[in-house]
Order: sequence, then C-alpha cells, then structure tokens
Amino acid sequence: MNLVRRRIVGLLTVVVLVMGGFVWMNQPMGSTQPVLVEIPPGTPFTQVSQILDQHHLIGSEWFFTLLGRVQRVDRNIIPGEYELDGRMQPTELLNKLVKGEVYQYAITIPEGYTVAQIADILDQKRLALKQDILRLSQDPVFIQSLNVQAPTLEGYLFPDTYHFSRFTPPESIIRTFVNRFHNMMTSELKDRTRAMDMTLQEVLTLASVVEKETGLAAERPLVSGVFHNRLRQGIPLQSDPTVIYALESFDGNIRKADLSIDSPYNTYKVRGLPPGPIANPGLAAIQAALYPTQTDFVYFVARNDGSHQFSVTLSDHNKAVDLYQRRSISKRAS
Repeated sequence: MNLVRRRIVGLLTVVVLVMGGFVWMNQPMGSTQPVLVEIPPGTPFTQVSQILDQHHLIGSEWFFTLLGRVQRVDRNIIPGEYELDGRMQPTELLNKLVKGEVYQYAITIPEGYTVAQIADILDQKRLALKQDILRLSQDPVFIQSLNVQAPTLEGYLFPDTYHFSRFTPPESIIRTFVNRFHNMMTSELKDRTRAMDMTLQEVLTLASVVEKETGLAAERPLVSGVFHNRLRQGIPLQSDPTVIYALESFDGNIRKADLSIDSPYNTYKVRGLPPGPIANPGLAAIQAALYPTQTDFVYFVARNDGSHQFSVTLSDHNKAVDLYQRRSISKRAS
C-alpha cells in the first residue's frame, strides 16, 4: 500500500507541476502597448513563435510551439497582420491567429479619383502594388468576371470607405469596389438609365465629367443639364477635365496647346461624350447625370470660388469669362 500511495502521490505531484507550469507559461507578458505583427503567407509555426517572441508577446517559443501542436492548430494559422499586446495570454494569441482576426486598414476612395490615383493609395498603404491594380483594371477576362461591359474599370471603382487587411489579393480588393458599385446601382437608377436612352457606360462617363467639373453638390444637376443640352444640340462639351485625362502629364495648368491635342477625350475637338469615364464618380454625380436640371443654360465658367456662372447665350458667357477668368489672370500677373 505504501508503494501504491507513493506512486499516486508522485503522479499527483507531476500533474500539479504540469498544470502549474502550464498556468505559469500561459501568463500574459504584461505589456499594454499594442504592436502590429506581420505573419507572412507560408510562415512555419515555429517561425510564428519566434516572431511573437521577438515582439515580447510570449515568454517561451517552446511552450507556444507545443501549445499549437497539442491543440492541432499549428498548420491552421491564417497569415496577415495582427494587432497584439502583452496583456493577451498565449492561448488567446493562438486563438486570434487561428480565427484570422487580422488588422483592418480603413481606405477612403474620394469621389472623382481615377484608377491610377486609387492604385497609388493602395500602393502607398502597402495593400496592393500599383502595377497589379492597373493591370487588372484593363484585363478583359477579369473585367468580364465582374459583370462589367467596358474596356476598363475606370468609372466602376465606387468611391467609399473600405477596410482591407494586409495580404488581401488585389483581385479581391477590386472586386469589393465593383461589388459596391453594383449594389449602389439600384433598380430605380437602372430603370432611369433605360428611360434616358443611355447605356450604363454613357451614364458613368457623363457622371465622371460632372464629378470633375464641380465639387458643389447643388451644382451637379445644373452642370449635368448644361451637358445634356450640349449633347442634344450637337455642341462639343468643351470640358477641361476630359482634356486633362488625355494628357500624359499635367502640372495643374491647362494650356491653349492642350486644347488642340488629337485624342477622343479632347471634347473641344470631338463632339459627344468621350469614349469612357475619366474618373470614378460618386452616387450624387451618377444621380445628377440621370436627373439633370431642366435648363436653357449651355455655358458655364468657374467663378474661382468653387462655384460657376451659367449662361444661355455666347455673349453672356464671354462677359462672364472676361469677368471671372481674364481679370483673374490679369490680377495674378500684376
């Protein structure tokens, strides 16, 4: 009996020591400063333990590696970037990595940004390479998979605030933008498109020009009304933003020579809409393109305060140009 008792006591002692060791090893490190930890795709679990140890998030690489293997999740770690801190127990850290609770970056795409500008944002945030976004936006097979009938995705990347994690495939990022666009194009807007005898590509093209012409919400339907009048009367749109879109580089100043370049986007020379959107318009601009203000105006010129002066006759327009543009140039020159 004494031998049996000793063995039982010894076994209980081992169990207590093991449990005590587990509790001790599973204690948080105590640091409250959160850190972003990157787990690249294909990282072996032993290296995951090393990364966490290097960030002072665990007390033992060996224990964390054993923990993952005992729970049989060492091959289930989801790569990504995680916001972690030393207040978390190793079991909590492991659970977060297995569930893939990755850090999400908030990305805001402003209304009127081009595909190239959106690609720049994603590249600067290290969420996607610019060349990948530009390539995919012109890939006919990929574009068709998004239910878009257009040669490029210009105009279809809907401006909004999105959340993406590190290592999100660029295809998924673009798909998210386009899906948001499809969701925003309600049945009412689609019905209105047909009622206006326009294609979706034409609506987005006009909406993108309206978006670039004015930043004032109240003016968008009026600017749209002017362009609808010009299209109906066969008058060139004469929109500077379409010319700027055609330029290889733009320093902020449009010159007289720019207005004579040979390009289907030069609406000073080519009548009708340009061949496609010149930016990605927001919902308000799309609505303005579909619901223009009924007006007799066929001209407008910037007042240099963000608003525009609208005119019916060329004579009145020339007076407005002289008042708001030529005098402004003279003041700057003096």
